[in-house]
Amino acid sequence: MSDITQSLAEIVGEDYVSDRPEEAYFYARDPGLMPSHKPDYVVIPKTAEEIQDVVRLANSEKIPIVPMGAGMALTGLVIPLKGGIVIDMKRMTKILAVNEKARLVMVEGGTSQGLLKAYLEKNYPKLRHSIPDSPATATIAANVMIHGQGRLSQQYGFNSDMVAGLEVVLPSGEICKIGSGSISPDWFSKGAPMPDLSGLFLGWFGATGIITKVALKLYPKKKMRDVEIFITDREDLVPDIVHELTYTEMVEDITVFAQPLPMIFRDNHHITIFFTGDTDTELEFKRRMIWDALDRFIKSKDGGFMGVPPVMKPTLLDSPQRSVTRFADVKKGGGFEYSGPIILVEKYPECSRKIEELAEKYDLGYSGMARIIGRGHCMMYGFAFTFNRADPDMMERTRKALHEVSEYALEAGGIFWKPTVDEQKMALDKMDPNTRALMGMIKKNIDPNGIMNPGNWEVK
Repeated sequence: MSDITQSLAEIVGEDYVSDRPEEAYFYARDPGLMPSHKPDYVVIPKTAEEIQDVVRLANSEKIPIVPMGAGMALTGLVIPLKGGIVIDMKRMTKILAVNEKARLVMVEGGTSQGLLKAYLEKNYPKLRHSIPDSPATATIAANVMIHGQGRLSQQYGFNSDMVAGLEVVLPSGEICKIGSGSISPDWFSKGAPMPDLSGLFLGWFGATGIITKVALKLYPKKKMRDVEIFITDREDLVPDIVHELTYTEMVEDITVFAQPLPMIFRDNHHITIFFTGDTDTELEFKRRMIWDALDRFIKSKDGGFMGVPPVMKPTLLDSPQRSVTRFADVKKGGGFEYSGPIILVEKYPECSRKIEELAEKYDLGYSGMARIIGRGHCMMYGFAFTFNRADPDMMERTRKALHEVSEYALEAGGIFWKPTVDEQKMALDKMDPNTRALMGMIKKNIDPNGIMNPGNWEVK
């Protein structure tokens, strides 16, 4: 064993460290299109203290570190671009505390979305969290790190807005508590009314520290949940439809999708509307409010509600929605990537036209999808393309299409969600120079040796 491998083994145990090429292979890539790059070492710590010791070792030896959740981002955020140590968080999965009355939970940094969902369903059936439509193995810490969005984002904003506190291992190896937990034994606020330091870590993709604990806001879980689908063939009306729906304040979640296949979906835009209730009366009251809100579009013959047969409802009400994952392999080649902006809802028609243009130009299967954030303050619009990994030409066409998506996103006034390294550079080039300088100052001061996920958010 090399000296570094031996030192890492002394920290986490020999069974939880590797420098073997066959294991480095799997940590060198993610399911997206980004080129692979192997790490030199992989460690799987069990405690924050072990992470501290690994970080201290890396700092003294100037070895890069990449913290990893489940590696589901698709945009290369956990690919070790400069080698070094991948810290796999999969052993840190404890649900540490739940405050039922305050609706708060504290979890370790490797806890998955599915594990928390199952735990709450079993032990606290009146509580839930904002689960994204990624596979259930995706981790909570990684999701808030990339400002993810989920089933409650229409009401409450990005999942990172629902963070109530963080514990972070800094690049120096010190543990820092962020939010009310830095003063109080209770974790209920990530900042306010104090200075909100969570922004030093959320959105930085592990370039400023490693999240070892997350305090998260929970929300009431109603007894019943239902769905309606409103369809229009006029993309220009989608922003108005969303505006009317959010005005009712009756809706839990709103997603919009448009895709050419199967044929029943072609040339239409499907606004999927989720709502909840504790009684049939409450559910039907909300349904009536939703119907009334969209009545003018029905009367003008510009749209209507699609009958949702009972056999379809379980699929639509899945949380996370597994049908999204199935779309990822529609080409039967294991290839799927989506990119796109966080952008104003009024830009939906423009985004919709752009994805059709790119799909035709590069001969690709596609799905355009949007999730409404914060009662219509913005949306995440995803340009999703599928490809066959055994077809290099198709992969190259997909790369070109996604590059055009990146250029378009900035031109249209959007900002990248979970940007690739190339998109980060594009964003930094366009960014206000004083903002860029401030980011550089933060990174330089918090990580002077540049060991934390180097290559990400690097200000030149």
